This record gives sequence, C-alpha cells and structure tokens, in this order.
Amino acid sequence: MDIRDRYAPSPTGLQHIGGVRTALFNYLFARSQQGKFILRLEDTDRTRFDPAFVQNLYDTFAWLGLRWDEGPDTGGPFAPYIQSERFELYRKYAAELVAKDKAYYCFCSAERIEQIRKEREEAHSSESGYDRHCRSVPPGEAQRRADAGEPHTIRLKIPLGEKTRFTDKLLGEIEWKNDDISPDPVLLKSDGFPTYHLANIVDDHLMGISHVLRAQEWLPSTPLHVILYAAFGWEHPEFCHLPMVMGSDGKKLSKRHGATSVDEFRRQGYLPEALINYVALLGASYEEGKDLYTLEELAARFSLDKLNKAPAIFDYKKLEWYNGQYIRMKSDDELAALALPYAVSAGLFGEPEKAPTAEQRNSFTVAMPLVKERASFLHEIPEKLGYLFSEPAIPAAEEFIPKKANLAEAIRLLQIGRDLVTPMSNANDEDAEVLIKAKAEDAGVKLGDLMMPLRVAITGARVSPPLFGSLRILGADRALARVDRALVGMRKLSASPTLPADPPIP
Repeated sequence: MDIRDRYAPSPTGLQHIGGVRTALFNYLFARSQQGKFILRLEDTDRTRFDPAFVQNLYDTFAWLGLRWDEGPDTGGPFAPYIQSERFELYRKYAAELVAKDKAYYCFCSAERIEQIRKEREEAHSSESGYDRHCRSVPPGEAQRRADAGEPHTIRLKIPLGEKTRFTDKLLGEIEWKNDDISPDPVLLKSDGFPTYHLANIVDDHLMGISHVLRAQEWLPSTPLHVILYAAFGWEHPEFCHLPMVMGSDGKKLSKRHGATSVDEFRRQGYLPEALINYVALLGASYEEGKDLYTLEELAARFSLDKLNKAPAIFDYKKLEWYNGQYIRMKSDDELAALALPYAVSAGLFGEPEKAPTAEQRNSFTVAMPLVKERASFLHEIPEKLGYLFSEPAIPAAEEFIPKKANLAEAIRLLQIGRDLVTPMSNANDEDAEVLIKAKAEDAGVKLGDLMMPLRVAITGARVSPPLFGSLRILGADRALARVDRALVGMRKLSASPTLPADPPIP
C-alpha cells in the first residue's frame, strides 16, 4: 500500500498548537513509512475565510521546518489542493449519489427547519436535526422540481435501523447506531457549495489518502464518513483518532491556559526545534531515556503503535525546559542572530527598532555566553543584556549592602572591589576568580560580600549575567566610571565622618 496522509486545515484562524500536532503526526507517519504528506486547504467556510490565515499557515510551517510533498503551493498529481477550486467535482459526486438513491433533493426552506426546531423545543422533544420530510418525495417528482430551478439542497440518506462499524488504529473497534448520527445531513448546499463531509470524503478518495490521522474530536463524524464511503462504493482509509491536548486542569487546551497559537509561541521567543520536539511527545513515545530529538530522529522512530489513548497534558514549564535546552545548543553566532530581532524591537541599541552598529552587533554576539546558560526564551536575552548597551540606573542603596552589613561596609567593599576592575577586565574567568578570591581573603571578607556591591554597580542589579565576562565586554574605563558613580551616590546617603576617602577619579 502506498502510504499517503494529509493535513487539511480550514483557514479560518491562526494555526493552533493542536492543529500543528495533528500536522506533525501526519508528517512523521508519512516519513516513517516512506510515504507522502499532503496539504489540502478546506476553505468551504467562506464566511470565516481570510487569505491572511492561509499566509499564516504557510509562514508557520516554513518556520517549523515542515514541508509537504503535495499542496497548493507545490502542486502535485491531484491538483488543485484547494477545495474552493474543486466545486464542480463535488456537484458531480453529489448528483451521483442522488442517481444511486443514496441521497435526495431537499426543498425545505431555512424557515421551515427553524420552525421545526422551535416546535420541538417548546414540546421538550428529544428529537433533533432534520425531520427527513423530503426523503419521501418520489425521485421523479424531486428531479422535476430541481430541474425547474426550485431551491434545494442535497441530503445523504442515512440507512435507518442499522449500525456502522469501523476500526480505529488507536481506539480499536468502534460501533455506532445510525439512529445516533445526524439525520440525513446536507451534502450540497442550496448555493452549490459542498459541506465539509462531502468535500472531505471526495477529496480523500480522489487523492488516494490511505490514512486519516486527526484529533479525537472528529470521532463522532467518522460513522457518517464511513456511510458516505459505502454510498459511493469506495473503500474508506484507515482511521486513527489522536489523543486530545489538554491544559493542566484537564480541559481542552485554550487561551486561558496560556499561548495556543504558534504565532504567540514565536513572539515569546520559543525556538521551532523546541516546539517540534515537545509537541511530538504529546501523546506519543519514542525511546526510553531520551528527551531531545531532531525532526529526522522523530520520523525514524514514529509509530502508530506508540500512541497513547489518554489525553496529553500540555505542560508549559516542560516546553520552557526544552526551549532552554535548544538555546544552549546554539553557537554564539546562531543565538545572536535569533535574538537580534527581539533586541532591536526592545530598543536595546537606542530607540525601538533601531538597528545596531557593527560594534554593537559584535558586542551583542560576544555577550551570548553570558546569557546562554540562563535564558529560557529569546526575548529574555536583550532584557538580561541591557546594562551592556546603556547606563543602568543606580539602584537603591540597600541593593549594595550584603546581609548583616551596613552602608558604610558596602562602601568599603565597593572601594576594595574597585581596585580589581582593571586587572579583572583584562583577565579570563579563571584568573579573575583567583584575583578576587585572594583580595577577599586579604581583606578578611566573604567572597560573595565582596562581589555583590561590585556586581550591583556594574550591572545595576543583584542578579545578573556573570560579572567577569561583563567586565571584559564593558572594558575597564566604562566599568570604573560606573563604580565611581555608585560610590558618589552611596556617600551622599551616608553622614558618617569616618567613611573612606573618595576614590581617585581616572
């Protein structure tokens, strides 16, 4: 059997993480079986269709690095791959079902159907859906009325009093009473547009789709689709209804849980590799004792037998961990290039959207080792490095003061630390650490107490990227100026006559 599966989104919104998971599983399954992965746009809902959503789909999958073998933008032997360009096909096959007495013309107006609904509601009836009023119209009469131009739809004849059975690759044997299926659903609307069910089945058959992998929310539609395949006399594809993606509260993932559209994840500074790796694990297993996979490794290991029946829980903290891992795997040049748009947008190099000079860009790249081990998101990188590109505000005096010390002691420690600025700016991390440890021992102070006022003066915060690397990037002159500025500010707050003399100004 030639393995062919597809991702068939309706372009009525931004690409959601659940849709991406469905696309990814189809992609991985096709690749694992040396098959074909197809993209088809199911754009029959013209009221919500927007070309911007089509572009969002293309942009999203280009960013993720997922490519289809056949699709609207790549072509293929079964083009067109856009349903709005295939309407004549759907009209032809709907008429074929009428000719086979598997479907019928329905002349009921929207007003009549609404009236039936209201009457049932008022009578507290358990009945729902269409009342099959036109199913009893003789075929010859129905054909004459349709040929005469009387407005009509085409409805599928659901076999009554029967059961529909099919096998799901994940859920096993499924049996559905036909009486529980939507009564004689519309296949072709009065304007000639197909409904989802008709277009989906016709396209899957004509495009040779062998496997349909989709979310479990589509399971109730599958008996109807099986009936449609049988009405045409076609063999239906293999079905596999994927486990749902839930939030931490056990409810379907939505905006109340956090980001859901891929655009949001992208804006927040997630890497495509992290998103692919994590999403691939939602409801599937691959190899014991391994967390990080390339796309190629995922494809090589993917199997329908390793899917889980239970819903998958989307854990934002776990995804954050994955993102941090992939950030740390980047070279300095790669990470700087990825983070640069966030830095420009944040105004790191001056005003917002101002591009860096060659010198600033070089400093930004050189600074990557300072943040690589601590960043979880790309947007954090410019936030952490702001002190390298503009003068930080002098923090409140208490920020300089180590635990169990006072302002006078903080000033003394900063004065001691000032003597180390120049030699540490010209030393590597190991040598700088030797210098400051020796100074702390000579002064009889704790290393952390000596480093803290110096860190605050240089970076503007108690928690910052590594001090030694910061000193090398800033250079001795800029670093000394910050220390001196901090000392002046701290002395102004102190009224003690026994404070050390003002430091020499270079």
